[in-house]
Formats: sequence, structure tokens, C-alpha cells
Amino acid sequence: MSHTRWKLTRDWRFVAGDTESLEVQAMRVEVRMASVLGQAVYDRRTELGISQSELGKRADMTQPQISKLELGGTVPTLPLLARLAKALDASLNIALDGDTSSVVFTPHTA
Repeated sequence: MSHTRWKLTRDWRFVAGDTESLEVQAMRVEVRMASVLGQAVYDRRTELGISQSELGKRADMTQPQISKLELGGTVPTLPLLARLAKALDASLNIALDGDTSSVVFTPHTA
């Protein structure tokens, strides 16, 4: 579908009152949450001055897995989140409130 056709379809749905299905809305929320987590991992990694490859070694992951995580392309398991926090020398705090989320890596003090 061309961009113009997609835009017209989107505009028509808006005018016609067609709302997104609950499934699509839920998917958008999941993508936003994954993106927030990915940005937090990226921010902490760059704060430490380490590469994706180095973080991968520390967290027993590959560089492509780190890249995918930072881009919000995956939702990690709790054990993986624990490994990431350890690899990033930080505690991980996740706050979930309805459709919003915040992710903070708090550096350990020396």
C-alpha cells in the first residue's frame, strides 16, 4: 500500500469513527514499553562507555541480541533483566501504571 493510500485510509477511518481494535491498542502499549526499556539499556550502556558487544559478553548475550533489545524489538524475561542489571552494574527499577511505564537503571555506588 502506498503512503498516500495508507494516509487516505487512516484519515477515512478517523472520519468514519473507526477506532483501533483492543488488540492493536495492546500491541502499541507493548511496543512502547519495549522501547522505553531499550532506551534505558542504551542510556546506561553509553553512560558506562561500553559497546553492545561488551554488554553482550557481560550479560551472556550476543551483540545482535543487545541491538534488538535497545531498538525495542524484544520483550525480555525476568532472568534476562536480572543479568542485564548486573552487567550494567546497576539496580533495575520498572514502574508500570496502566499504559505507561518507566525504566530506570540506578548505578551501584562504589
